[in-house]
Amino acid sequence: MNTVCVVGASLAGLLTARALRKQGYEGRLVVIGEERHRPYDRPPLSKDFLKGAIDEADLALEGDGEDPRIEWRLGVAATGLDAASRRITLSDGTSLVADGIVIATGAAARRLPGTEGLRGVHTLRTLDDARALRAELETGRRLVVIGGGFIGAEVAATARELGLGVTLVESGPAPLAGVVGLTMAQAIAARHEQRGVRLIGGACVTEVTGTERADGMRPGGGSLPADGVRPGDGSLRADGVRLGDGTHLPADVVVVGIGAVPNTAWLRGSGVELGDGVLCDEGGGTSVPGIVAAGDCAAWWDPAQGHHHRIEHWTGARQRAAVAAATLLSGGTARPEPARPAYFWSDQFDMKIQFIGRAGEADTVTVEEGDPAEGSFLAVYRQAARPVAVLGVNQVRLFTRWRRNMETAPVQAG
Repeated sequence: MNTVCVVGASLAGLLTARALRKQGYEGRLVVIGEERHRPYDRPPLSKDFLKGAIDEADLALEGDGEDPRIEWRLGVAATGLDAASRRITLSDGTSLVADGIVIATGAAARRLPGTEGLRGVHTLRTLDDARALRAELETGRRLVVIGGGFIGAEVAATARELGLGVTLVESGPAPLAGVVGLTMAQAIAARHEQRGVRLIGGACVTEVTGTERADGMRPGGGSLPADGVRPGDGSLRADGVRLGDGTHLPADVVVVGIGAVPNTAWLRGSGVELGDGVLCDEGGGTSVPGIVAAGDCAAWWDPAQGHHHRIEHWTGARQRAAVAAATLLSGGTARPEPARPAYFWSDQFDMKIQFIGRAGEADTVTVEEGDPAEGSFLAVYRQAARPVAVLGVNQVRLFTRWRRNMETAPVQAG
């Protein structure tokens, strides 16, 4: 290969570029990034960066010894791909032909339909998103968070620490229940409530209401149907969220954290097979030789589960980058090691939450150290007698031992 193009200047894109060099690739290496920023760390955006504890320089992923031979094309998006010729078209009207392609375009925050152009409604995925939200939290008093996933729970905790009144609305029974199971999710939720977050579970959001401000100062009247927002001229600002039972939650700021969708629209018609993301084999190889995918946009085949799935966590990008690079350089002949169980962490208030495995496979869950009521515990999820997942809250040392055991245990088919 003379030219390899990495589409996506994300963590996965940067790490795959590094892995290509480490594995001996010496040719031309181009990284394309839709954002104008150099690669940065996303997890702090909803925590330390949002609260102002760190600045943008602290987010940088590149070190002093970064390969100077990498060509960076930032602020330009990939708009199409001809897989047969491996020609990538770009938003600035140019194109690039590569011998090998890494697709690492990540995912985009899912937006609440109808809130386009409504000021005060935010998603949080990018540095620019975090900048805008941080500025609003500095002056806001009341925040409503829609969605109790990781982003929603972390933003709720951060905003509460900043002194805002916070309400978190979740369609399920409790935040994070889909990941850690209901019992443990309720234990984590209790800590949020103890710190002053109002939690509303099993709720449906029917609209984000708004106030018309003709001159930016004087309020007008009327609510804003979620399916009928007028284009944003800056005059409409969110003033609350209405639920299915008619409850109206006043808000100065609204954060929508209802998941993410893989950035694969530019690949439609390219010849690369798509599903919920770019469909890959267990080494990151796509349906087209010479093209691999990694990161949040990539749905890798998992032999243990028997289906493709995406891993949207920081450690997933780290673990898979080197594998994707090896697959690309070997022409698909490299044999990856069995995938390790998915691991993630989350910092909420004084809780260091760590989780590994799949709670959905468990028959039982038991607390084996500490006490959820005290905010420090370790729970083990089992299928029969076999551990399939472990949750630690402020139990870093013990959790690390369990994680090591989980990662070295023989892989069993699901």
